[in-house]
Amino acid sequence: MKKTSISYLLMAMFLLGTVVITTAQEADAPMWESIVLTPDNTKLKVLSENMRAHNQKYHKEGPYKTTVYQISSGPDIGKIVWMMGPLKYAHLDSRPSAGGHDEDWRDNVMAYVKKMEHGEYWKGDVKLSNTDMLTDDPSLYPIQFIRYWEVNLEHSHNAESMLTMVSKTIKAMEGNNAWGVYYNEFRQGSKIGRHIATVGFYKNWAEFDEAPTFKKTFSKVHGEDKWDAFVRNMDQVMDNSWDEIWVYDKELSGD
Repeated sequence: MKKTSISYLLMAMFLLGTVVITTAQEADAPMWESIVLTPDNTKLKVLSENMRAHNQKYHKEGPYKTTVYQISSGPDIGKIVWMMGPLKYAHLDSRPSAGGHDEDWRDNVMAYVKKMEHGEYWKGDVKLSNTDMLTDDPSLYPIQFIRYWEVNLEHSHNAESMLTMVSKTIKAMEGNNAWGVYYNEFRQGSKIGRHIATVGFYKNWAEFDEAPTFKKTFSKVHGEDKWDAFVRNMDQVMDNSWDEIWVYDKELSGD
């Protein structure tokens, strides 16, 4: 998706408040719009039926296709992720709004939601990601392991090299290791800190029981003497990180 270190150079500039112009290559990268919803737990049945109907009618295909996930671990457990895409910014000019869309969302979905937060746009890094095996069918990899990263301003220039080492390692691991890197398009600040998300895609929960091979493969790819330095550098580049597990909800997605 990005040339040399442009992705993290741009990230650092955004964090520092510098206005930049993205390249054409970045504009072609896949992007998703996502929001996190806190449901009214006393109205889950109605919310489920209404959200499914809404997504089937207005968000069933193309750039406006919606995929819904249940957050099953982490600080936002119990909340819902509503995600639309992949798309480009130009698609937002023609997003569903007329023909009853906005009224249906307001009256039949948001009426049963207690809170809406984290309205974000996430752009994928095609170069670093290992997602060629993914298809348009989210049910093939219904479990996503999300790791959010908060980038340190002083050391942000080293972030790409760190994730490049991770990417090369994952691509060299045995098996089918679907993994992606995504950048938050807009400034989040240090208090929110959702600057980068790396995503592991899993076919089932049993895969989490498998013995990890990342460190062993890392040593083969980068050298046995590079591990300790890698860990120290990651601690410098990333101020904070935390994990979530998302589970695909076919019914709410309306697929």
